[in-house]
Amino acid sequence: MLMQPIRFERSPKLHYMLTEQAHAVGSVVVVQGKRGPEVATIRAEAEPEGSGRYGMILRAASPDDLSAWAKLEAEGEDLKWLLRVRARDRKLPVKIVAMEFTLDGALLTVSYSAEERLELGALIQDVREQTRARVNFVAIGPREQAQIIGALGACGRENCSSHHLQDFAPVSIRMARDQQLPLNPEKLSGPCGRLLCCLQFEHTQYTELLREMPRKNARVCHTESGACGKVVKLHPLTNTVDVLGEAGAGYMQGVPVSALGPAPGGASASKPAGKKD
Repeated sequence: MLMQPIRFERSPKLHYMLTEQAHAVGSVVVVQGKRGPEVATIRAEAEPEGSGRYGMILRAASPDDLSAWAKLEAEGEDLKWLLRVRARDRKLPVKIVAMEFTLDGALLTVSYSAEERLELGALIQDVREQTRARVNFVAIGPREQAQIIGALGACGRENCSSHHLQDFAPVSIRMARDQQLPLNPEKLSGPCGRLLCCLQFEHTQYTELLREMPRKNARVCHTESGACGKVVKLHPLTNTVDVLGEAGAGYMQGVPVSALGPAPGGASASKPAGKKD
């Protein structure tokens, strides 16, 4: 038995499935997952079976499978817009994000987003009047919503959650502080309205760089000129700082950390910037 990673259309996350034979990368297959049979795409070469929980690759998708899948996707899209109209008519503060059938048409998963707990009985009944499938309503968060719908990030490329992210790791405002970014919510938020997922990508490197730098507001002195002042800005990538000089020393920009020492009586000046007070 082999295992091979597949990707569903709704998410970039890889799911390892057991298979009796290897399938070509990029080929479309029918898999048996948690919800039932679905269509997915092979994303990498087959590997020997390891430890873990898997679904099963049933077969290569046939023209009939693809035709049935396309019809179910179209039916789900029609139902999504119908349900959005019904929700608006009932003045329900809910967003219907996606509706997905399993390949056998036995299960319909309705992904929705709402800021508060709602009574959705009427909407559930609306869906049941339109299909014989079992209906499952699933509440999703802002990041999952952006993942399904897709959007462009501040970098101009497809947002990370739709393109390659495998999991949503915690992101904190401290990551932005450590990277010396302006704490502007509009610039630090992604299409989902939450902190940018990409803040975590380089945080480890910035933490390492900051360990050897003085903290912001520390008093330091230039070892050659003897001019002292307060650190007002850090540049981790160049290992330099900007110093606001004292006693008319002026503003010293881009001073190498190696050329600085603690000011007299300022034992705390050398405390690494990457550590908390």
